[in-house]
Amino acid sequence: MKRDYASGIAEAVTYFTGIEIEKTPAFGLKTLFVVGVQAPETIIDLATHEKCEHLYFGANQSFDGTDIGGWDQMISHCLRLGYKCTLDFDVEFCTSKSKWLQELSKFEDTFIPQISVKIPNLTAYNKNATVKIDDIDFKATNEGVWCHSLAQLQPKTLFTDWSEYGNDEII
Repeated sequence: MKRDYASGIAEAVTYFTGIEIEKTPAFGLKTLFVVGVQAPETIIDLATHEKCEHLYFGANQSFDGTDIGGWDQMISHCLRLGYKCTLDFDVEFCTSKSKWLQELSKFEDTFIPQISVKIPNLTAYNKNATVKIDDIDFKATNEGVWCHSLAQLQPKTLFTDWSEYGNDEII
């Protein structure tokens, strides 16, 4: 993914650090961002060297649902060592095929599943637009559905402007 960093625009990046700016439970923490599957030992070495409290996996939209064993080994290793860990994954992976994601949630205090829902041209919709959190079928896995006003999902206190992403440092 081509994006801005403190040193300029770059595309082929594996690790970078910065303060977590997205409004998640890790907001404000010094973070090591990890792109793709990497060696857990290297991640811990870098996190220790950079004094990171939080590890963000799947950075730059790199989680693609392949090599689940590698993702699981990498994230589980860091969770077992007590690191707060986020995995950024697309909503398409919220299926029964992704049971291991649900298993990681046993690390209730330290695992942050960040479900990415892409809605292009968000501001083009009128005040009546609703986001429906649905199920895969009627009475399939959830107890019902949740509908949220799109406008109410966009308070400024939860917004992160693209310009805020440019302070991360490539390692």
